[in-house]
Amino acid sequence: MAQKRRSVFFIPLVVLICSILGGVYGPRIRVAAAASTDDVGDVDASAKSFWQVYAIVEQNFAVKLDPDKAIYKGAIPGMLRTLDPHSNFFDPHDFEALRDEQKGHYAGVGMTVQGRNGKTIVIAPFKGSPAYKAGIRPGDIVNKVNGENTDNLDTTKVADMLKGPRGTPVDIVILREGSPEPLSFHVIRDEINRESVRDAFWIKPGVAYVEIEQFVENTGRDLQSALDKLGQNNIKGLVLDLRSNPGGLLNEGIAVADQFLNKGDVVVSHHGHASPEKIYYAQHGNHGRNYPIVVLVNHLSASAAEIVSGALQDHDRGWILGETTFGKGLVQTVFPLAENTGLALTTYRYYTPSGRLIQRDYTNVSFFDYYYRNNTEARNDKDVKMTDSGRTVYGGGGITPDEKYTHPKLDAFESQLTRKFAFFNFTKYYFGSHSSKLPDGWEPDTILITEFHDWLLKQNMDFTGADFTRDHDFMKRSLQSNMYTTAFSVDESRRFDIQTDPMVEKAVESMPKAQALLDSVRKVMAQRMSH
Repeated sequence: MAQKRRSVFFIPLVVLICSILGGVYGPRIRVAAAASTDDVGDVDASAKSFWQVYAIVEQNFAVKLDPDKAIYKGAIPGMLRTLDPHSNFFDPHDFEALRDEQKGHYAGVGMTVQGRNGKTIVIAPFKGSPAYKAGIRPGDIVNKVNGENTDNLDTTKVADMLKGPRGTPVDIVILREGSPEPLSFHVIRDEINRESVRDAFWIKPGVAYVEIEQFVENTGRDLQSALDKLGQNNIKGLVLDLRSNPGGLLNEGIAVADQFLNKGDVVVSHHGHASPEKIYYAQHGNHGRNYPIVVLVNHLSASAAEIVSGALQDHDRGWILGETTFGKGLVQTVFPLAENTGLALTTYRYYTPSGRLIQRDYTNVSFFDYYYRNNTEARNDKDVKMTDSGRTVYGGGGITPDEKYTHPKLDAFESQLTRKFAFFNFTKYYFGSHSSKLPDGWEPDTILITEFHDWLLKQNMDFTGADFTRDHDFMKRSLQSNMYTTAFSVDESRRFDIQTDPMVEKAVESMPKAQALLDSVRKVMAQRMSH
């Protein structure tokens, strides 16, 4: 259930996030190496040809040429697209967004919004944020921001309007179902910290659950803090959730893996055309805490998430459960440029501890196919390596899980309810005429399910009585999740989703397999030491 819901909101962002956050350094500044005389001559000739073409376009194009659009949106991105899918140029707006993402915080009101039918809908305010404290709810329509109507505005534009320096005010007019008049909110912007380690709790006695959403500044430190709060010495098993994690800062991926490996273990290595091989080792190690780990991944787990899962797999430290990962084995260095622009350029290929290159082939495919491909089994049979205990692993198309797991597909009625946002819209409708407070441990009863049934009929949903009976449990869980967001917080809703997620339950069941890996590698290492 948790994975299904996350995917709905994640997929539209995957191209942007994978390209700007997938295993990047930076920002940093580097001086280019001196070129040879022949190289300089070739570059000068090519540059002269480019400016000749540009001059002809500028003088003769049907309308007045916008230089920024021609260079920033055309020439530079066009050149980078001939290199690889992850090298990218950022205009000032996108470069600022990249730096905010890397820092993991920004100043604003703290809520997720999404465009639907020309309206900007509040998906959820973050717990404790200015929007949350002001009383803005999921399902509210953002009608105006500082007097400007938001109808038909791009969601990014509305999000930018809501952001601003800490301590500054923003006036938001909300349309809410059940309220006859628009609601006005005077909100003071504040620092919004988006923790990359969002969930860390006991999924069952002795077994901890931790989810890392992406790798930003301080992710390694935040993970250690989360584990310390749980009590590291009390952990008998860990479910590490990296599903839909697009990656992020390379050094933070290394810092996360460091906490689970033995001191001195190789985490990852990389080298490129302009640099020798560099090997990263676990500097601190797990201090002897060798509890079993099950790592959850899917086809959207990329880059730094693959560095962590690849390191744990190669050292037989974790049992990988899920789908074959994205397959991004390239590292970008961020170069700040003039006028607050930036360049993320692929400078290295990285290799897992066993020496695997897990980059998926991107030649002879469109960027769309690369990001939204179906070839999730494209391993490289020529890149065969061994884990510490002697298991065979392959390079090529991502990290292949030790145990495959895919969520059961939704049936036709479940797909219709999800596609039409039925649970979200019913929750908005319900709380339009009921108190938004619910008791702890609340769950939908027969009366509420009946009300949902009648509401679906009014919405002209196409279903039969048999459909409704068959999917009763799915509807009950989905309603509980959505209503928790409004009544409690998005965090409580997420926890409920995780606790009822069948893949998390499968991970707990697979914990003995992770323990068997640890026992196997200990035995192999002991035998090697004895010879």
